[in-house]
Amino acid sequence: MVAQIRQRLLAPESRKVAPEFSTAQLAALCGVDKAHVNYRLTKGDLPSGKLTPSGGKREFTLAEARQWTQTYRAEKMRPPGQKALCIAVANFKGGVSKTTSAMILAQGLSLRGHRVLAIDIDPQGSLTTLHGVLPETDVTEDMTVSPLCHGQTTDVTPAIRSTYWDGIDLVAAAPFLFSAEFALPSMQIRDPSAKFWDVLNAGMESIRDEYDIIIIDTPPSLSYVTINGLWAADGIVVPIPPSGLDFASSAQFWALLADLGANLDQQQLGGPGKVFDFLHVLLSRVDQADAASPAVRQWIQATYGEFVLPVEIPKTTVTSNKAAEFATVYDVQKYDGSAKTYKRAADAYDRFVDLIEESVVEAWKSRGAAA
Repeated sequence: MVAQIRQRLLAPESRKVAPEFSTAQLAALCGVDKAHVNYRLTKGDLPSGKLTPSGGKREFTLAEARQWTQTYRAEKMRPPGQKALCIAVANFKGGVSKTTSAMILAQGLSLRGHRVLAIDIDPQGSLTTLHGVLPETDVTEDMTVSPLCHGQTTDVTPAIRSTYWDGIDLVAAAPFLFSAEFALPSMQIRDPSAKFWDVLNAGMESIRDEYDIIIIDTPPSLSYVTINGLWAADGIVVPIPPSGLDFASSAQFWALLADLGANLDQQQLGGPGKVFDFLHVLLSRVDQADAASPAVRQWIQATYGEFVLPVEIPKTTVTSNKAAEFATVYDVQKYDGSAKTYKRAADAYDRFVDLIEESVVEAWKSRGAAA
């Protein structure tokens, strides 16, 4: 049934296709006005797009748009000598928009000119599905982190595949990745000097010069694979809907993460402890009609303070409809519903991506200064 649904939604090619961009959309991405884009086109040093047969409007492909944003946002690109920054999107509770947030980050950062690698380590393969790849039928073991977890390789590079979205490559996931939960601890039993928590981090070392940002979508549990995702990360984003149960669950997340960090630091035998460049809490799936929502938002703000991002992701028909279509707000070419509702969702996601990019750029600056 999933295959049939995908075939209907993604007809006629049965695969996802990246959107194209108008001159006005391109100008917004570059932070200039439409007139400036038209002026720059006369220089001929950037892609000129193509004129539509009807109306003569100019459209740019995603790859062309990314060339423009790389030029106009050069100060935010990865500095020479810096390695890719890795961000894990994590929460031990499901249904908090974790995967959607990871996909939005990957798409939004690539739109802003960055080269992104998305790594799906959740056996459910939801991030893989959002890329138009069906975990049960389209994914083989060599496309996942499974060979790393089973000790068959020490490099994640062979698992990387290109996607429909220019600027994003993918390491996929599939249900057979559950076997990693047995493979990682058995690795430690066979070799006491092995670091079961550092397998993914070590396997990513060879690609940190190839990408600007790496996004890891983790399983909704404290598993051996999740531990690897958190240990490999330089920053963590934790989506939390403003509901009582989700707030209580988030407290367990931080407590378990703190215990994990303390135990693994001891395993390092005096080595440097784990330090994250940033930790962010994202208010997700905010329902303005929920009477309890304002109170829980206050609890979250009082608890996490400056760690809470100054943006709220609204629960709208836009996000729910796109999720049903294996898509996100950034996949929308033309929205058929309320323009106001779409803009509210798109503006929130844009702000979210901008804030994370600011943290990434600041981390690169701090590392450069330290070096």
